[in-house]
Amino acid sequence: MKKNKINDSPFATLHHISIVVKDIAKATQFYESIGIGPFTEYPPMREYVKIKVPDEEGFYNLKIRCAQIGPVQLQLIQPGAGDSLYKAHLAEKGEGVYHLGFEVDSIDKAEQQVRNLGLEIISSGRRENSSGFAYLATVDPGGVTLLVRQSPLP
Repeated sequence: MKKNKINDSPFATLHHISIVVKDIAKATQFYESIGIGPFTEYPPMREYVKIKVPDEEGFYNLKIRCAQIGPVQLQLIQPGAGDSLYKAHLAEKGEGVYHLGFEVDSIDKAEQQVRNLGLEIISSGRRENSSGFAYLATVDPGGVTLLVRQSPLP
């Protein structure tokens, strides 16, 4: 991944914008009808073997579809059975942007960097290969949740 050499911030490379929706089929149909897409299913959430989430059932039951728009991915996320950060957002604020996801070379390094910036990690997960994600408590000061993620190697 190319990174701005001047900016070693974990927020240097926007990977995706995540929108929480009530009906993922309806939202997918809308976006594709206006030329955004095609959408594909996100890999199974069961890839994450070590998770710190409000409710495992809620996490594993998320429905996620993704479309690539240039260098940025658009993610549609529909909560399923169980509790999740997305279900809480949907209940409190309705549909809309939930988080901005930033790609990092090392999720462990990025977690240390965000802690050094005084940011709290509210949820995280790792795959067997140690790639993964961390959601940050940034809604109050910044208006939206930020996420850092390390993609699995191809």
